[in-house]
Amino acid sequence: MNISLFSWVVILLAALAANLPFLNQQLFALIPLKKDPAWVKPVWLRLVELLVLYFVVGIVAHLLEAGVGNVFSQGWEFYAITGCLFLVLAYPGYVMRYLRKSNA
Repeated sequence: MNISLFSWVVILLAALAANLPFLNQQLFALIPLKKDPAWVKPVWLRLVELLVLYFVVGIVAHLLEAGVGNVFSQGWEFYAITGCLFLVLAYPGYVMRYLRKSNA
Protein backbone atom coordinates (compact mmCIF):
# COMPACT_ATOMS: atom_id res chain seq x y z
CA MET A 1 0.00 0.00 0.00
CA ASN A 2 0.91 3.63 -0.31
CA ILE A 3 2.75 5.30 2.59
CA SER A 4 0.54 8.36 2.23
CA LEU A 5 -2.52 6.16 2.66
CA PHE A 6 -1.02 4.68 5.84
CA SER A 7 -0.53 8.20 7.18
CA TRP A 8 -4.16 9.10 6.57
CA VAL A 9 -5.32 5.83 8.13
CA VAL A 10 -3.35 6.59 11.30
CA ILE A 11 -4.67 10.18 11.43
CA LEU A 12 -8.30 9.06 11.00
CA LEU A 13 -7.85 6.25 13.52
CA ALA A 14 -6.37 8.72 16.01
CA ALA A 15 -9.25 11.17 15.51
CA LEU A 16 -11.85 8.44 16.04
CA ALA A 17 -10.04 6.94 19.02
CA ALA A 18 -9.53 10.33 20.68
CA ASN A 19 -13.25 11.12 20.56
CA LEU A 20 -14.48 7.63 21.47
CA PRO A 21 -14.37 8.04 25.29
CA PHE A 22 -16.54 11.16 25.14
CA LEU A 23 -19.19 9.85 22.77
CA ASN A 24 -20.54 6.93 24.79
CA GLN A 25 -21.07 5.62 28.33
CA GLN A 26 -19.42 2.24 27.74
CA LEU A 27 -15.82 1.26 28.29
CA PHE A 28 -14.06 1.36 24.90
CA ALA A 29 -17.55 1.49 23.33
CA LEU A 30 -17.85 -2.26 23.94
CA ILE A 31 -18.21 -3.04 27.63
CA PRO A 32 -21.33 -1.76 29.41
CA LEU A 33 -20.44 -0.48 32.88
CA LYS A 34 -23.80 0.12 34.58
CA LYS A 35 -27.38 -0.85 33.84
CA ASP A 36 -28.72 2.43 35.27
CA PRO A 37 -29.45 4.86 32.38
CA ALA A 38 -28.89 7.87 34.65
CA TRP A 39 -25.32 6.79 35.41
CA VAL A 40 -22.57 8.90 33.85
CA LYS A 41 -19.06 7.62 33.18
CA PRO A 42 -16.64 9.57 35.41
CA VAL A 43 -14.03 11.91 33.95
CA TRP A 44 -11.11 9.93 35.35
CA LEU A 45 -12.31 6.81 33.53
CA ARG A 46 -12.62 8.76 30.29
CA LEU A 47 -9.03 10.00 30.71
CA VAL A 48 -7.73 6.48 31.41
CA GLU A 49 -9.58 5.26 28.34
CA LEU A 50 -8.05 8.12 26.32
CA LEU A 51 -4.56 7.14 27.49
CA VAL A 52 -5.08 3.48 26.60
CA LEU A 53 -6.43 4.42 23.15
CA TYR A 54 -3.37 6.66 22.60
CA PHE A 55 -1.14 3.65 23.08
CA VAL A 56 -3.36 1.45 20.89
CA VAL A 57 -3.12 3.96 18.04
CA GLY A 58 0.64 4.14 18.62
CA ILE A 59 0.96 0.38 18.35
CA VAL A 60 -1.08 0.33 15.13
CA ALA A 61 1.10 3.11 13.70
CA HIS A 62 4.24 1.24 14.73
CA LEU A 63 3.00 -1.94 13.03
CA LEU A 64 2.16 -0.05 9.85
CA GLU A 65 5.61 1.58 9.87
CA ALA A 66 7.27 -1.80 10.42
CA GLY A 67 5.34 -3.22 7.48
CA VAL A 68 6.61 -0.48 5.17
CA GLY A 69 10.29 -0.62 6.13
CA ASN A 70 12.62 0.39 8.92
CA VAL A 71 11.15 1.57 12.21
CA PHE A 72 12.74 4.78 13.44
CA SER A 73 13.55 5.20 17.11
CA GLN A 74 11.78 8.10 18.80
CA GLY A 75 12.75 10.24 21.77
CA TRP A 76 10.58 11.76 24.46
CA GLU A 77 9.87 14.78 22.26
CA PHE A 78 7.98 12.61 19.77
CA TYR A 79 5.74 11.17 22.48
CA ALA A 80 5.12 14.59 24.04
CA ILE A 81 4.06 16.05 20.69
CA THR A 82 1.88 13.09 19.67
CA GLY A 83 0.27 13.05 23.11
CA CYS A 84 -0.61 16.74 22.81
CA LEU A 85 -1.87 16.16 19.27
CA PHE A 86 -4.06 13.32 20.53
CA LEU A 87 -5.53 15.67 23.15
CA VAL A 88 -6.22 18.27 20.45
CA LEU A 89 -7.98 15.62 18.38
CA ALA A 90 -10.11 14.78 21.45
CA TYR A 91 -11.34 18.36 21.80
CA PRO A 92 -14.53 17.99 19.67
CA GLY A 93 -15.69 15.04 21.78
CA TYR A 94 -14.90 16.94 24.98
CA VAL A 95 -16.94 19.93 23.76
CA MET A 96 -19.85 17.69 22.83
CA ARG A 97 -19.80 16.00 26.26
CA TYR A 98 -19.04 18.84 28.69
CA LEU A 99 -19.34 22.28 27.08
CA ARG A 100 -22.48 21.95 24.95
CA LYS A 101 -25.68 23.28 26.48
CA SER A 102 -28.30 20.65 27.12
CA ASN A 103 -31.86 21.27 26.01
CA ALA A 104 -33.34 19.71 29.13
